[in-house]
Amino acid sequence: MGSDGIPELARLEIDLAAIAANWRLLAARHPGGPVAGVVKADAYGLGAARVAPVLLRAGCRHFFTAHLAEAIAIAPLLRGAMLAVLNGMPPGSEAAFLAHGILPVLGTLDEVDRWAALARRRERALPALLHFDTGMHRLGLDAAALHALAADPHRLDGIAVRFVMTHLVASEVPDDPMNALQRQRFAATCAALPPPLAAAPRSFANSSGIFLGPDFASDLARPGAALYGLNPVPGRPNPLHPVVRLRARVLALREVPAGEGVGYNGTWQAPRPSRIATIGVGYADGWLRSQSGRGHALFDGAPLPLVGRVSMDLSTFDATDHPQLLPGAWLDLIAVAAAPHSRSPDDVAMAAGTNGYEILTALGGRYRRVWHGGGDDLQACHPGADRA
Repeated sequence: MGSDGIPELARLEIDLAAIAANWRLLAARHPGGPVAGVVKADAYGLGAARVAPVLLRAGCRHFFTAHLAEAIAIAPLLRGAMLAVLNGMPPGSEAAFLAHGILPVLGTLDEVDRWAALARRRERALPALLHFDTGMHRLGLDAAALHALAADPHRLDGIAVRFVMTHLVASEVPDDPMNALQRQRFAATCAALPPPLAAAPRSFANSSGIFLGPDFASDLARPGAALYGLNPVPGRPNPLHPVVRLRARVLALREVPAGEGVGYNGTWQAPRPSRIATIGVGYADGWLRSQSGRGHALFDGAPLPLVGRVSMDLSTFDATDHPQLLPGAWLDLIAVAAAPHSRSPDDVAMAAGTNGYEILTALGGRYRRVWHGGGDDLQACHPGADRA
């Protein structure tokens, strides 16, 4: 039972000190310049209003969100730091960017023209970042836009370019030739910019890019996932500290005869008389249905196979070999330990056929969220409360 009288059936614990430690580790690994904090998607689902101030106290002075509304929500917490929006500047949003002191990441000529026009009206230079596409083909100024800016440098009059940036396509795969190609394209892009922009500070590496070596260093790295403990070097030991622990209480234990099915459509039949533990976590909580019948939870460090289909509100585990498990016991769905068993977000992602990014950002609002290690232990948010 929580202190507010609400039964505590599932808990998401977030180690803010580990996030700060991860930022310091990444900063030490990046020789080119500062390391930003990407806190988009509510800091990957972990609470941007808690995470961003901790990063600020650790020394981070550059922050990114994906959308303007995300940036506005945390701007009062980040006085004196750069706060920028990766997804560009939608028409009509110029005044809001300016009013809140938020920098747009300009990725189209239209955005460049609108920001420059506002600078002329205000009769002062306005800061921004320029985003160039070197292979992702989603956002960013393309080769034709680069040519247009080189041909008419005055289009940039009034824009104080803080950084020129691009985004790596395949940095988690070190030997992917796209990495070297993008490095060459980005260097050529910057060289083609009109002076003095050709010498403007550059922002290149994301989380995995930091681990590609000094050739991928720049004036500002932009890690996101690695801050939150996701492995930036798949296939190798994770150099980052674990950040999250996800736990759920056993709601019920059911004796199931051999040959009987469990869950919707009986997709798993008990091969022997079995003891099934049910928890109140399902795909409505971001415990993805795609991992049905795959993966496991941990009970006192021992694995319990996930059996049957994950449903909206419930999941089931085979506890036959653990007679000491009783209703109310905690199962770890995500927990990183030294040995013998562990369950990282990346492990859960492998079982679900996705990546750790989706696992973290999908975690729903019904968990009791507990933040610790941020200087204000212990902060808690009960299910249904505002997570921001």
